[in-house]
Amino acid sequence: MNSHAPKIRASIQPLEESAINRIAAGEVVERPASAVKELVENAVDAGATRVDVAISDGGKTLIRVTDDGCGIPPDELPLAIARHATSKIDGSDLLNIHSFGFRGEALASLGAVGRLTLTSRADGHDAAELSVTGGKIDPVKPAALSRGTVVTLRNLFFATPARLKFLRSDRAEMQAITDVIKRLAMAEPSVSFTLRDVSGGGEGRVIFRADAVTGDLFDALRGRLSQVMGREFTDNAVPIDADREGIRLTGLAGLPTYSRGAAVAQFLFVNGRPVRDKLLIGALRGAYADFLSRDRHPAVALFIDCDPHKVDVNVHPAKSEVRFRDPGLVRGLIVSALRHALAEAGHRASTTVAGATLGAMRPEQPHPPRVYQMDRPSFAAKQVAYTMQSPGFADMQTTYSGRVVEVEEVSHETDETPREHRPLGAARGQVHENYIIAQTEDGIVIVDQHAAHERLVYEKLKTQMAENGVPAQALLIPDVVEMSDSDAARLFDLSDDLAKMGLSIEPFGKGAVVVRETPAILGEVNSHALLRDILDELDDQGEARAVQDRIEAILSRVACHGSIRSGRQMRAEEMNALLREMEATPYSGQCNHGRPTYVELKLSDIERLFGRT
Repeated sequence: MNSHAPKIRASIQPLEESAINRIAAGEVVERPASAVKELVENAVDAGATRVDVAISDGGKTLIRVTDDGCGIPPDELPLAIARHATSKIDGSDLLNIHSFGFRGEALASLGAVGRLTLTSRADGHDAAELSVTGGKIDPVKPAALSRGTVVTLRNLFFATPARLKFLRSDRAEMQAITDVIKRLAMAEPSVSFTLRDVSGGGEGRVIFRADAVTGDLFDALRGRLSQVMGREFTDNAVPIDADREGIRLTGLAGLPTYSRGAAVAQFLFVNGRPVRDKLLIGALRGAYADFLSRDRHPAVALFIDCDPHKVDVNVHPAKSEVRFRDPGLVRGLIVSALRHALAEAGHRASTTVAGATLGAMRPEQPHPPRVYQMDRPSFAAKQVAYTMQSPGFADMQTTYSGRVVEVEEVSHETDETPREHRPLGAARGQVHENYIIAQTEDGIVIVDQHAAHERLVYEKLKTQMAENGVPAQALLIPDVVEMSDSDAARLFDLSDDLAKMGLSIEPFGKGAVVVRETPAILGEVNSHALLRDILDELDDQGEARAVQDRIEAILSRVACHGSIRSGRQMRAEEMNALLREMEATPYSGQCNHGRPTYVELKLSDIERLFGRT
């Protein structure tokens, strides 16, 4: 029996206007942050240069948005709170949209579920005020206001009490509001934004502030992103500026080593509108697939600008989703532009890696810096010290210092550039058979030899694959690898692609595979481990990824087998050759899994660790 079927048929009747408004408000106003978004977007559309937002109790009891925009004449105030009334479009072309708002629903929805007061003054008119309480409109009356508009919303959802039960804590709602303001601030660098918490009354405390930034496109954007995302992001990001067939992509993309454990630092905009679009997020993931493991997420702020007719923003009342006329073109632009920009960054790694390293090196006791005797020894002290030593020391009357002086080494290289002047310096030693210590002009570099070489081998494999396929070397004695029939079948399905990678396999009876050729660049290979890693990669990637993506993922696993292993001792020329190759190879600042391949410490930082500042 249908539990939804009524026992007695009810007659069809039109709903009251107030009920219609409350139902429709649920689509537009989901929580206080939704109300703030709509009101601030209206302020920006009105040409405001300064927007001040005051919040009380997470927006549940008070939301007040003040702007210095063009204002609303008194006779248009009733229209402003009418449903589907707007000054932003004329309705003739629903694709030619150049403003944040255009549906004419926000103020009507807010007035239906809360106590809304709209005070405004337009040029050439006196200030006026209009109040709406639960959908009931009061007459327009005179008010005192010098310029712009003030929208005050009190007791949100008092007309729909059930909605209040679904709201989160005041702190969580305030965090959501802050996120909304930050996104809008990033979209409009020329507008000043202030967010205050006035829960305790008075002026309250400033939660977020971003002053207007001037300058050209990238100067203004970099300045605003520094205010919103922090200077650390802009210092560790590369600029993006690319266009294709009338679609332009700009912004900043964080280096792979500047990644996050969650997708909390991904800000995407379409024609200045903050969006959360699955297509764009998927393209972003694809662009960083070569550089980050699945549990790491890139930090980006990307802006897509195109003809409004190429994108539909009228997909959802909240306007947070968009639909492109040519989604493949947009995805390809994002992937290619990000990979090109990261390639130009070369071996560069984020400064946060060095910061984390320095943070791990803490002195045991926070005493004031000590002044060591050997830094300024007196002549008498030296004489006493000499006499107290074994015979021969007393005869040393020349100037003596406890400092270590580097002995100039003989270089047989033909390159005339001093090795210390190169970005990654000159190798000075190897510790624990895994880390190369190199000296640069103003510090030292610590290189993870396995991670660095893994990236180098991977990039070589990709280049060979793209050109003529990976050269293969035939095994003198083919390797027979036993496995399940299903695993063998999965490998044989990819046998043609594996052959392009230099890996030749053939059936060898039931549940066995014979390996006849391996990629020449890998040298001696453990065939069983290599095939097992390829199967693991197929399990991780599944069937959803494109063939090229799966091939590159497998190449990444294959590269690991040809890399310098941890525990291998390297000669000086081998270490220096690795450093030079890193400098010349794109993406070498991180391994295939997004981990840094080296840490750079400046001499000033090292001296500070030892209290020598």
